[in-house]
Amino acid sequence: MSLSDILPGRLGFGTAPLGNMFRAIPGDEARATVEAAWDQGIRFYDTAPFYGAGLAETRLGEVLSARPRDSYVLSSKVGRVILDEHETAAPDFGEKGGLFAHGNPNKIVHEWTADATERSIEDSLKRLGTDRLDIVWVHDIAQDFHGDRWLSTFEQARTGAFRVLSRLREEGVIKAWGLGVNKTEPIELTLALDEPRPDGFLLAGRYTLLDHTHALQRLLPMAQEQGVDMVVGGPYSSGILAGGTHFEYQQAPPEIIERVGKLKTLTQRHGISIKAAALQFSLAHPATAAVIPGATRPSRITEDTAALNENIPTAFWTDLRTSGLISSTAPLPDNA
Repeated sequence: MSLSDILPGRLGFGTAPLGNMFRAIPGDEARATVEAAWDQGIRFYDTAPFYGAGLAETRLGEVLSARPRDSYVLSSKVGRVILDEHETAAPDFGEKGGLFAHGNPNKIVHEWTADATERSIEDSLKRLGTDRLDIVWVHDIAQDFHGDRWLSTFEQARTGAFRVLSRLREEGVIKAWGLGVNKTEPIELTLALDEPRPDGFLLAGRYTLLDHTHALQRLLPMAQEQGVDMVVGGPYSSGILAGGTHFEYQQAPPEIIERVGKLKTLTQRHGISIKAAALQFSLAHPATAAVIPGATRPSRITEDTAALNENIPTAFWTDLRTSGLISSTAPLPDNA
């Protein structure tokens, strides 16, 4: 079953910010944001144990558990197990090291084995207050792609998480599974396997206005050939395309700030929002099944839904391409 057959719409809600990403978010603000997403008609919600050491799942579950379970699609991730004991030292999360400094203090274990996968799902169901997940992503096996741990991590996931999730899909426990990563290489490697076979993938930050060339070269042609769908995470590139200051989970470097400035100038010239350009660009690729921006305020949800439906003139897309700000091979919206 393809992700397009499962997902209820092209706009979902990414809940990483609900785990106190970058800042401590009051509980009532987090709840109001999830309720705003529901009120705006969003019915696809993505979360993960990693987001605030279970905090995002708990906050999401507080709202969704009161809604009819068949009325929405829910995805979470495996690869991190949240322990009851608290962390006493700075955790080693690589480039995501300080991302959830304001989250729960629980210790997080990186593990993609079969046992850890099943435990992770059970724990997520408890935090979410639900009886099932629709989609499960194997989370961040690409974190150390250029390090010595990469191949052993991938092999652990292939023989552990991949096979467990394939079995759960065959048993009808979940509807689909795939990878949830922010690098293209592990997805390419997975698509080259004879088995197990994923249904799709969540690619964060790698198909945006600021970063898409590599995905266009190899990954997306492979995905289209195999009929595997993509969910685009992080369409605002950690927030820099939505008025924030972060790119790739860090403070944006000068060259990115300069490029964003050029994009803003172009959107202003055509009288459109940069959010609309970012969302509609990511959705224009035929492999894209949905895009899942994150938010921590109800007003951001309103902006996202408006951006999805904003009318962008063909001239903007023409100027965007001729300016060299996007790849000449990147697909544009049908009306461009």
